[in-house]
Amino acid sequence: MAGRNTVIRSMHDLGLAAWFGGNLMGAVGVNGAAAGAEDPVERLTLSSLGWAKWAPFQVGALVVHGIGGIGLIAGNKSRLAGQREARGNTALKLVLTAAAIGTTAWSGVVGAQMAKNAQEGAKGTTEPGAGTSDELASAQRQQKLLQWATPVLTGVLLVLGAQQGEQQRPFAGLLGRR
Repeated sequence: MAGRNTVIRSMHDLGLAAWFGGNLMGAVGVNGAAAGAEDPVERLTLSSLGWAKWAPFQVGALVVHGIGGIGLIAGNKSRLAGQREARGNTALKLVLTAAAIGTTAWSGVVGAQMAKNAQEGAKGTTEPGAGTSDELASAQRQQKLLQWATPVLTGVLLVLGAQQGEQQRPFAGLLGRR
């Protein structure tokens, strides 16, 4: 079975699944739960602590996904050379992966600004309070969008990965039936 890429395909898919799922859970679970804290300072503190705990695993997921993606491109180079649809899908996945890496990194920078200013408190995790500084309010407004951008981008990557899997299925047609 020299044509199988089970390990690298699994790395690609599991890394992407962790990246997607971790960010979606963070937006819904971590930020949602922290926003419900009674103390306005705890809202940002709890959210920042939760995201800080996830950060090393997110980096690991990105690395595993990247290694798997590079391996899949290398393992499918002849297919990519001969199949226009596969090349287009791969190119789109590369662009979206770069965008998702960008939103992930940007979210981390903005999250660090929020953690630095957590003592100001807030109306919600991504909603500034009445006395919130301009720096914190700006970070919260950005994070309100970024917390959803990464799951959307990685979700589209999951769909494109499924599409690529379908592109690899042999076309049997009527003549291929036995």
